[in-house]
Order: sequence, then structure tokens, then C-alpha cells
Amino acid sequence: QVQLVESGGGLVQPGGSPRLSCAASGRTFSSYGMGWFRQAPGKEREFVARISWSGGATYYADSVKGRFTISRDNAKNTVYLQMNSLKPEDTAVYYCAASRSFLVLSTRAEDVAYWGQGTQVTVSS
Repeated sequence: QVQLVESGGGLVQPGGSPRLSCAASGRTFSSYGMGWFRQAPGKEREFVARISWSGGATYYADSVKGRFTISRDNAKNTVYLQMNSLKPEDTAVYYCAASRSFLVLSTRAEDVAYWGQGTQVTVSS
């Protein structure tokens, strides 16, 4: 079992560059594939980015590729999402997600094992 707590959301101007953090409990954090999803009002939860347990492999949704960067610090049990060049359409609740041990995090929300409570990111001037 792993518990995830996100932070770093808020109101951001278009073009802004906030960084989201997700702190995970447990001593086996380094065995979990981690990632981020988001859900805009009236829309389904969608995949944003994922990172392998070692941090050596990353994968992004086309909508954020080149603007967002996912990273992790296994010594701090934390995964990050650096968001650059934000657009109003990036407005959503952002959720941290984890796979089961030594599995690749799925890009399908229904297959995710663990979720954080979410953090709101609003992009508006």
C-alpha cells in the first residue's frame, strides 16, 4: 500500500511554470512506476506523464510533450511534474498515480493502482 500527497497547484498565469510535487509513503517507493493524470471539468481523467521506478524512462501525452517534465527523487520518496508554458486548456485537477511494484504505470486511469487526492491547477489571467 502506498499513500500519495500532491502539492504545488494553484492559480497560474498563461505561460507560467509551476512545479507539482507528490510525496509518497512507504519504504518501497523506488519500486513503483509513478505518473500524473489530470481531469478537467466535465471530462474524463487523462494521462499526462509517467516515469519508471529507476527514473530512466519517461513517457508523455502528446498534449504536454515538450512543455512538461516528470522526474523523481527516490531518496525523498517524491515525484515531480515541472510544467512550462502553461495554457488555459491545462486547467484541471492533477492527480499523482502509482503502479503496483515493478509494473509500468498504465496510461489508462482505470488500471491505476494508487491515487493521490489531487491538486487544482488553474491557468488564467
